[in-house]
Amino acid sequence: MKKTKGKKRLWITAIAVIFILILLFWGNTAIQITPITIEDTRIPSSFDGFTIVQVSDLHNAEFGNRQERLLHAVKSISPDMIAITGDLIDSNHTDIAKAMAFIKGSIKIAPVYYVTGNHEARTNQYAELKQQMIEAGVIILSDESTSIKGRTDSIQLIGLDDPSFTDSGDSYERAVQMDAKLKALLTENNQYTVLLSHRPELFDMYVENNINLVLSGHAHGGQVRLPFIGGIIAPNQGFFPRYSQGLYKKEQTNMVVSRGLGNSIMPLRINNRPELIHITFKVAKGANNMVNK
Repeated sequence: MKKTKGKKRLWITAIAVIFILILLFWGNTAIQITPITIEDTRIPSSFDGFTIVQVSDLHNAEFGNRQERLLHAVKSISPDMIAITGDLIDSNHTDIAKAMAFIKGSIKIAPVYYVTGNHEARTNQYAELKQQMIEAGVIILSDESTSIKGRTDSIQLIGLDDPSFTDSGDSYERAVQMDAKLKALLTENNQYTVLLSHRPELFDMYVENNINLVLSGHAHGGQVRLPFIGGIIAPNQGFFPRYSQGLYKKEQTNMVVSRGLGNSIMPLRINNRPELIHITFKVAKGANNMVNK
């Protein structure tokens, strides 16, 4: 009897371990598409229904041969543009070929706009990656601004380099420099403004500059997510980060924080699947729909 009970416990333990391993594998490889609707009276009328796929923190992760699963997920959304918000590569194991497999596939789906993350600043291979992305047709916004034109109006798209690219080692001074760059790039014609910036912890700075929509990443969803608590730890925010995933609103600013797709220092996500963000613009009732020129 004792031997039978012992074998039963062993089988139960083995099954439980296998189930946990399968769950961990699924939770780190199954891409979740998260829909977010941005409803705002300030969105120009011709951008009603405009869609963006946000890709963040890939960290050289692979989703199928030549990123076929990831590219299929992006294509299924039929986006009007793709925004990559940093850490396409990982400085600990940089693989430009893996990164470019996604780039070459995504540029066939929609226009691709890109800003750097902290890992691009850490590797000496970023210059090579940048050149290959430019040759592929990616629009790199390195402390730069551009306009996306609709039928009768346009929106302003700004991209900020990650603060790790600045010379100062002081986090406060880096934030001051980013704020100055952002102010210099803002237009004065009341365009609806979208900002691509890797760092969500600078949310108050984005609010102070009256940015309408910020797309960010970096927090990896808090790496481990607990029910009723949320993310456990994030870079530059520490334990129980304030901005780890989803949509945040303050005054006239919306900020979307992607959980990202890959991992860096910590190899596993828990209750925190790899994520693609699917953003849809909706012109809110009461919009004056002024034409931006």
